Amino acid sequence: MFSKFTSILQHAVEALAPSLPLQEDFVYHWKAITHYYIETSDDKAPVTDTNIPSHLEQMLDILTQEEGERESGETGPCMEYLLHHKILETLYTLGKADCPPGMKQQVLTFYTKLLAHIRQPLLPHINVHRPVQKLVRLCGEVLAAPTENEEIQFLCIVCAKLKQDPYLVNFFLENKAKKPETKSPAGKEVVKENVFAPDTGQSPAEGQANRPEEPQAAAAASNSSPTTNNNHSNNYNLVSSLLNLTKSPDGRIVVKACEGLMLLVSLPEPAAAKCLTENTELCELLTDRLVSFYKALPQSIDPLDIETVESVNWGLDVYNLKEDAAVFTGKRALISFLSWLDYCDQLIKEAQKSAAAVMAKAVRERFFVSVMEPQLMQTSEVGILTSTALLNRIIRQVTSEALTQEMVYFLLGEEREPETSATIAQNPLRHRLIEHCDHLSDEISIMTLRLFEQLIQKPNQHILHSLVLRSLEERNYLENKPQEEREPLENGQPHDAVDLEEDPLFGDDVSPESRLSGSDWLSSSSPPQSPDHSKSDGKTEVHKIVNSFLCLVPDEAKSSYQVEGTGYDTYLRDAHRQFRDYCGVCQRWDWRGSPKPFEKCNLDMPFFEGHFLKVLFDRMGRILDQPYDVNLQVTAVLSKLSLLPHPHLHEYLLDPYINLAPGCRSLFSVIVRVVGDLMLRIQRIPDFTPKLLLVRKRLLGLEPEGITIDHMTLLEGVIVLEEFCKELAAIAFVKYHAASSSSP
Repeated sequence: MFSKFTSILQHAVEALAPSLPLQEDFVYHWKAITHYYIETSDDKAPVTDTNIPSHLEQMLDILTQEEGERESGETGPCMEYLLHHKILETLYTLGKADCPPGMKQQVLTFYTKLLAHIRQPLLPHINVHRPVQKLVRLCGEVLAAPTENEEIQFLCIVCAKLKQDPYLVNFFLENKAKKPETKSPAGKEVVKENVFAPDTGQSPAEGQANRPEEPQAAAAASNSSPTTNNNHSNNYNLVSSLLNLTKSPDGRIVVKACEGLMLLVSLPEPAAAKCLTENTELCELLTDRLVSFYKALPQSIDPLDIETVESVNWGLDVYNLKEDAAVFTGKRALISFLSWLDYCDQLIKEAQKSAAAVMAKAVRERFFVSVMEPQLMQTSEVGILTSTALLNRIIRQVTSEALTQEMVYFLLGEEREPETSATIAQNPLRHRLIEHCDHLSDEISIMTLRLFEQLIQKPNQHILHSLVLRSLEERNYLENKPQEEREPLENGQPHDAVDLEEDPLFGDDVSPESRLSGSDWLSSSSPPQSPDHSKSDGKTEVHKIVNSFLCLVPDEAKSSYQVEGTGYDTYLRDAHRQFRDYCGVCQRWDWRGSPKPFEKCNLDMPFFEGHFLKVLFDRMGRILDQPYDVNLQVTAVLSKLSLLPHPHLHEYLLDPYINLAPGCRSLFSVIVRVVGDLMLRIQRIPDFTPKLLLVRKRLLGLEPEGITIDHMTLLEGVIVLEEFCKELAAIAFVKYHAASSSSP
């Protein structure tokens, strides 16, 4: 009570007294603090019962006022006094001793406000960055400490200052060879000695301490700074303190610590990036927590729940346990995992390039390889389904270039050479995932096909090279014979192709945009043609190709023309939008506008379509005997591949007129065989066309479910086949038009 009365009396006297010059006022408040330690015998009383907080606040106000009254960058006498008399060093000593109790909190607040409010750069001064560095080491020492809030505020303002002037981070990279700090006997005498030390005068060298120090001198300056015995945190204590605070039970502290780390990893200084990844536990924290959250997930989660759970942004993880449990078991654990994954992804995206590469590699080795791979390679169907659905969600969520690259190498391997049938099992995980596209379980097949559909849409060239392009590089799917030795064409087509006829859905006036000029694709995507197949007119050429797909399905197997809103035009609009998006993704890749010239291709090398295309073609060949949902997913993946603006892929998937080498197949030839089988089977099914129309209307919700229809799988397969052919025709048209528009 007496101390509170003294404080009130002092404020009253100060209010009535005439104002002193700023420097005298500043020195007065500092002397008042030092006198407290001389005059007080009760060092157990909390600091809030003393005048110290008030004096510190007054000192801050004076420094701020002084800076406001002077020209920018000019150091005033009060700041000179603070630097020259090592006031921050003294306050650090008092804060470390926490004398009186609560002093550490006051010191942290003073440092934070000083760095935040003073505009001139303070950290280059040795008598600022050295005590700041020491105070950093005091932060995060004790979890759930009463000073946690002040600690994180202080650390974050230091990080913000380093973000403004990245070169300053060199002051915070300490030498690992330093000796540990010698501990003095705790007691009031030690505190008094430290308090008075700055006021006893300095050597000439110390008199220069108020000058800014050059960054190159940081290592020398830090050699005199104390450190801890923990070798793992010697080099970058700012990171280590933040890492400790990420373990706080207070979620707000954790988020602020994560924000601080985000600022530090983005600093462009190579030395800091190296120190960050080699001498701190940042990589371990990221991966260990990711593994921990993943292992907390239930063994089985409905794939639909994984796919549809709301998008997660780290730091905005607001939840209600009861509500989450009511939606589905494991929702809270799933959101926690996805939230931390988002943080890892964003951290790697923001990080300096070399640091990002190291962190991404750590996630690959310690999470993907160690934890996810065994889950994906297991034999339990429930486990395979859940882990594949989770992997699909991870692929969808990851956006950082470095982490995407490592994830792709984990899934597909780093091989670049063409596949052969003997090497498809070279990478066990890649082989297993592709095999899962043709799994006995339709659910696993669909989920794995969705995974690959998601994967081929990522902006990463290696994905497409690994899955399809490396098998098509040499164009050895084409016939390598002189023109006169080739099998004769029938009506300009191979002898095993179906007859083409004019389709009512695509006449001469399908679109004004169909009047095309020549293009790279039109003029060079196919080998030299017979006179029957001249390419003098781009419009004729594109019509032939489009009609080749539209006329593949025989009239008696078509039903879309009898239902409104299922025309070809819808596919044209979708194809145009999707192709434009793909071109935006692929434009920075070295994809030629024209196929590789024949003379440069190794056409004698045996052609293997690659494991991925083999499985897709095999499934496409069974479209009349597979469930509807499987067919939708197979055709979705193939249409995405067909949209890619690569000349070889375009030629192989969308040119019906290429002369295939013996034993080779293309997408068109696979569909031709399916149609041949269909024409035989139609004859054995009575009332085929009315049943087909009824099934289509049911699928569209235009007819209620009624009696079971025979041959349902076949009828649904025919509908998917017709729609897929229309989609391929639209893609071909859009790509030819785009090539024509871009050609000179």
